[in-house]
Amino acid sequence: MEKTFICSLCRGGIIGGALHITDSAITYRTNKLTVDPLYKNLTMPLDKIDNLSWQRIIFPVATVHMSGGAEYKFIIFNKSRFCKYYNESKMR
Repeated sequence: MEKTFICSLCRGGIIGGALHITDSAITYRTNKLTVDPLYKNLTMPLDKIDNLSWQRIIFPVATVHMSGGAEYKFIIFNKSRFCKYYNESKMR
């Protein structure tokens, strides 16, 4: 099962792209040319995600907290649908 969500990575600006949730990872992908290669295809394995927290500025902003201490912030435009599939994937 792969589900895709339109989003923006908040990293030195707003970088449009998409998040893909599978049974094993959340992957952020963008085709922007000026983005650091790390963020062009950023894979966050579900078993390495400590937690996911939310705040609302204008849009819902999710912060993915990784077990190694890294944090990634995303503006996700369909929070309820994203949470549904994220929780389902974490349960597997």
